[in-house]
Amino acid sequence: MASFKNLLGMFMFQMMVQALLFSHVEGQGLKVGFYEKSCPDAEKIVFKVIEDVMAVAPSLAGPLLRMHFHDCFIRGCDGSVLLDSPTNQSEKFSIPNLTLRGYNIIDRVKMALEKACPGVVSCADVVAIVARDVTVATKGPHWNVETGRRDGNVSLISDPLNPVSGLPPFFFNITSLKASFALRGLNSKDLVVLSGGHTIGMSHCSSFTSRLYNFTGKGDTDPTMDPNYIARLKLKCKPADPTTIAELDPGSFLTFDDSYYKLLTKRRGLLTSDAALLDDPETKAYLIQATSHGSTFFEDFGVSMVKMGRIGVLTGSQGEVRKVCKSN
Repeated sequence: MASFKNLLGMFMFQMMVQALLFSHVEGQGLKVGFYEKSCPDAEKIVFKVIEDVMAVAPSLAGPLLRMHFHDCFIRGCDGSVLLDSPTNQSEKFSIPNLTLRGYNIIDRVKMALEKACPGVVSCADVVAIVARDVTVATKGPHWNVETGRRDGNVSLISDPLNPVSGLPPFFFNITSLKASFALRGLNSKDLVVLSGGHTIGMSHCSSFTSRLYNFTGKGDTDPTMDPNYIARLKLKCKPADPTTIAELDPGSFLTFDDSYYKLLTKRRGLLTSDAALLDDPETKAYLIQATSHGSTFFEDFGVSMVKMGRIGVLTGSQGEVRKVCKSN
């Protein structure tokens, strides 16, 4: 009986979380060209800053794309991941967000926008537009970004770690990944398509060394990973290495392409959550399709990014437009 009550309680909690996330999941109030009259050059201003940044620091593309994901998955796409805290208790100080980089670039973009159109463009929209522009800068697809988000003013260090509604960690299996995405109104196709963003970026060795050295606690390796790839990774990543980083898409991590999917089909996914995409018929089928003639990956990525960008948005009179993204 107690077990049933626990399950019922968990189910009710999940429903409450879904209600919170989906109160504006359809993106009501968002539209392409929201700033057409109030700040007509907004997207041009963002693009110019990102163009300048990518010319000198192309490795920031992955982190800036990832920032939009981390923002939208917690409290919706409201810029809450950007907020500082005098006691280090906001989202950016949560363990899953400690490896995020590029906050200073968001600040740089926002300063340029404030100079042209004071108090008009939200930080949440900046994050969304920047995610598109770094994708384009790395030879990836272009999509029309819906804008009109407002900024939230709540940011809690505990939210990204919530076992039900937090960020899906690198060790999630396919069942847990699908559940996490479904909680945000995203389906299995969105999961595998958005995972394709791993074609640009890096990961700390600590996120996958268990697959190399101690997969089941017996000093063994992950049998689902290509042994030749394991041998190569061991040359770079030693046990309990907290600082070294590795490319998520070796040899192509600065170019947005389909090589991430090609690696997965060869059992060379770096993270457990990458390899998990082979464990579901739908996601596995997409991996194969994405690496074949007639792939729709680029188009699909834009569609899924727009869909993700609608999660839990604040619009109209909700929230605020912060002048400085890291402070209310």
